[in-house]
Amino acid sequence: MNFTDIVTVAGTRRTGDGYLVADARIARTGVQNYSGAEIGKPEMSSVRIYRPGGEVFSEDTLKSAAHRPVTNEHPPEMVTSENWKKYAVGQTGDEIIGEGIFLRVPLMVSDEDAIQDIESGKQELSAGYVCDVDFTAGVTPSGEAYDAVQRNIRINHIAIVRRGRAGSKVRIGDVAAPWGCSPLAAPRPLSDHHHSKEGMMPTKTIMIDGIEIEVSNQAAEIIAALRQRLADTEISHQKAIAIRDAELDTLKATLLDEAEIERRAEARADLIVLAKAIAANVQTSGLSDAAIRKAVVIAKAGEGAVQGRSDAYVDARFDMLTEGLNKKPDLFADAVKDGITSAQPSTSLAFTAYAAMVRDLESAHLAANPT
Repeated sequence: MNFTDIVTVAGTRRTGDGYLVADARIARTGVQNYSGAEIGKPEMSSVRIYRPGGEVFSEDTLKSAAHRPVTNEHPPEMVTSENWKKYAVGQTGDEIIGEGIFLRVPLMVSDEDAIQDIESGKQELSAGYVCDVDFTAGVTPSGEAYDAVQRNIRINHIAIVRRGRAGSKVRIGDVAAPWGCSPLAAPRPLSDHHHSKEGMMPTKTIMIDGIEIEVSNQAAEIIAALRQRLADTEISHQKAIAIRDAELDTLKATLLDEAEIERRAEARADLIVLAKAIAANVQTSGLSDAAIRKAVVIAKAGEGAVQGRSDAYVDARFDMLTEGLNKKPDLFADAVKDGITSAQPSTSLAFTAYAAMVRDLESAHLAANPT
């Protein structure tokens, strides 16, 4: 989670080269109040977050504060080597020490425009850092209750900012909203600024579940951003469901039921039987149905019969071969195709018997001669 703490610039001075050197006390220990909306707990008006000394002054946290970029206002993203040239106007030193409840960080500003901003009154620094928030409630050694604990604090940058809404101590800052969460604090005393009303924290009234709630401007902005993010997430979720349903429909369309699988298997077996009946030596293993039909036509008519021909033509030639195979023989037509001839010579027994019968019929009406 991204956080910002605002502190005042101390001990500023110009070097001989014109650079501005300053000190900043950041990341103090103790309990600080944050807006629940900022910390991801919109159901809570505020969240008491404890920052133990063991976390603030740990070796890893101290190392993370050294050689950090200094920026003029908080950048809209984490500062890295890829965007350092775009945002950095200076950097922190490496003499990071604990000073009471604060982490003391020396820094140098090397950009003239940023230096002039500081010298013109822009004299507060806001530490931008990331950390883990452990939402485990407890009580500090001094007896102060808290709702969560900050752990693994890592400094990302130190931003030069103008005076915020709640005094020069750690507080909610005018420029904290775009980058991260800032702790809440009481408004600055009237004597802390020339204008009596500037120390008051501006608020907005927003509607949550039909209930009007008065929150700071920054909290209102964050709530609006969270609502928009929730709406975007819902839209993305609906799109994901639509894509998933479409993919399932496509998958279902490609799946075959058992009846269709059986039908295709029978059709394949019938094709192979026909192919072997037409061309006994044709190879069918590993060939598609179309390839089998083409192989049969080649076996019967030669390669030239299919060269340059379409699949439809090959299928038609195969069907013609199949029709010829399935045609029943006409025995009479086969017998008379070369003319009618006697199957045996006239002296055959059948012909002799037939002639005798004819003679008997011709003479049957004659009376027998008396002896």
